[in-house]
Amino acid sequence: MKTIGLIGGMSWESSLEYYRIINEDVRERLGGLHSAKILMYSFDFAEIENLQRQGKWEKAAQLVVDAARRLEMAGADFLMLCTNTMHKVADTVEKSVEIPLLHIADAVAQAIKARNFKKVGLLGTRFTMEEDFYTNRLLSKHGVAVIVPDLEDRRIVNDTIYNELCLGMIGRASKETLGAIIQALGAKGAEGVILGCTELGLLIKQQDCEVPLFDSTSIHAKTAVDFALGE
Repeated sequence: MKTIGLIGGMSWESSLEYYRIINEDVRERLGGLHSAKILMYSFDFAEIENLQRQGKWEKAAQLVVDAARRLEMAGADFLMLCTNTMHKVADTVEKSVEIPLLHIADAVAQAIKARNFKKVGLLGTRFTMEEDFYTNRLLSKHGVAVIVPDLEDRRIVNDTIYNELCLGMIGRASKETLGAIIQALGAKGAEGVILGCTELGLLIKQQDCEVPLFDSTSIHAKTAVDFALGE
């Protein structure tokens, strides 16, 4: 079994989900008392969020690079960024280490292609929805077209993530609002919708809406188990 290097704390609410899902999946596949071999570097998210808000992505990238190198030196066989938004700096991180980085968009794309979907909706932070580091990778590398909510709905999703989910707040009103946004994306032609923020799966489950969902946290975590077990 390979050792998984998790770069987390962005936020710790979703990092906890990564740890849980990975270990549950290893136990399910191997049985008995088996669990995953994991190393984690967990950030103080306030520092990262402040750099995001100020647009200081190079500084944020250097912090993540430092974390990646620490995990590599500690014995991780491959790396996972436990966040969608910080994949904005994934290329920089990947070039800074000798071990593989499993990109979250690639994992999500494989799940989408397994359903033979060609167009999906995307929910996430405003950086993930409005910039091209995520959507371009899905389209150019995997042939998956992406549509996003309108401006006001993007604001609502972004605020829900930072002001509620990253603080551990799970509200019924927000669930209903995001459910309506998902349904609207379906009405616009999305065959499914990516929960493209690792906290969104804490709020929205498949049973909450008719449109097929792709929970990036669960997909990414299970992809890590595939890689760790050589499957």
